Order: sequence, then structure tokens, then C-alpha cells
Amino acid sequence: MSAVRVAAFSVSLDGYAAGPGQSLDQPLGAGAMAVHEWMLASRSWRASHGQEGGVTGPDDDLAERAMENLGAWIMGRNMFGPVRGPWPDHSWRGWWGEEPPYHCPVFVLTHHARPPLEMAGGTTFHFVTDGIHAAMERARDAAGDADIRIGGGAETIREYLEAGLIDEMHLAIAPVLLGSGEHLLRGLSLPELGWRVAEHLPTAAATHVVLRRGS
Repeated sequence: MSAVRVAAFSVSLDGYAAGPGQSLDQPLGAGAMAVHEWMLASRSWRASHGQEGGVTGPDDDLAERAMENLGAWIMGRNMFGPVRGPWPDHSWRGWWGEEPPYHCPVFVLTHHARPPLEMAGGTTFHFVTDGIHAAMERARDAAGDADIRIGGGAETIREYLEAGLIDEMHLAIAPVLLGSGEHLLRGLSLPELGWRVAEHLPTAAATHVVLRRGS
């Protein structure tokens, strides 16, 4: 059965998914690359980005699991790129080169319309201007029986959490303190929203927690 998942989403020990001062040079903000080191070192992540080598073991297993059975993605505009406001042109095509690692339709939440962007390897970015529910409807149609993955940033995940539209969430908590930036869960009560801890796995690089909604 199709599920809506947040998977392999990295946060600092103090709950930040991105650091302060995000820019083209530092898309995740100051210091935040350290939050993602567990994944960047994994064999499966490196392979998905055309690189060789990488670490195997539990972190790699969870990074690989995060990409299984996906039929569509939803992400915020900030995850797609650094451009803000109306699109000045269509020259920005994402952070990932001409063959992004998604290989399925990706629905980008934005306030500013843009034509679909078809990339190599089966990824097409669709820019959705009518909100999270419209993006979810389109993602469900595209995914069929496969899962939908909610990508960053933190605000996008928060919106879908508050709307009760996520079924499972895998957080990778890195042993890093950021102090400020984009906080994932501030002001949210996960128990009140129906969440429970289903899996818990500490490794040397991160503490992995899988939460599921419902009984």
C-alpha cells in the first residue's frame, strides 16, 4: 500500500534541519553539512550521485531504504534552489546536474508559476502554486501504488505534519549542535498529532529514529 514518507531527514542534536545564513555557497546554512555526513559517506548515496566507494553498514542500509519504492516526491522551493521571488528566467535547473537522483516526478511547492522541467533519468520537476493539498493530489496520481516522499525543507515537512498527511518519518539525528537555523519540530506536539516511535537505531554517525502515525 502506498505511504507518504519523510525518509533519511537529517537534523542536528538541537533539532535544526538547516543552519543560519543559507546561500548559493552554503545551501544548507552555516555548519549544517556536518548534519548530513552520515548520508554523504554512505555507498548508496554516493552511487545515486554517480560516485564510487562509500561506507556500508546500518547508515547505508537506511539511506538505501529511503529511496525504495518511490513514485513521486514533494519538496519546497528552497530545496530546489536558491532563487527567491518571481523566476527571473528558467536557467536554474536544480543542484543536481542534468540527471537528478529522483528518477520520478517531483512536485515543487512555489508561489510563482514555471513550466515543467524534464531532466535526464526520468525526473520531471512540476511547479505547484496552489498549495500542499494540490501537490499531494498530483503526487498520488503520479505515484500510483508506490510511496510519496516529502523532502525538505523543514517548513514543508512541518506543513504536511500539521495537515496529518505523513504516515512515516525517519529522522537521522546527528551529534552536531547548530544553535539556530530552521528548526523541524519547534511548537509541534508529535504525540498530540498521533505519532509514536516505531524503530530506534544508534550508530557512530547518527541516531536513527523511525516514527509512525496511528496505532
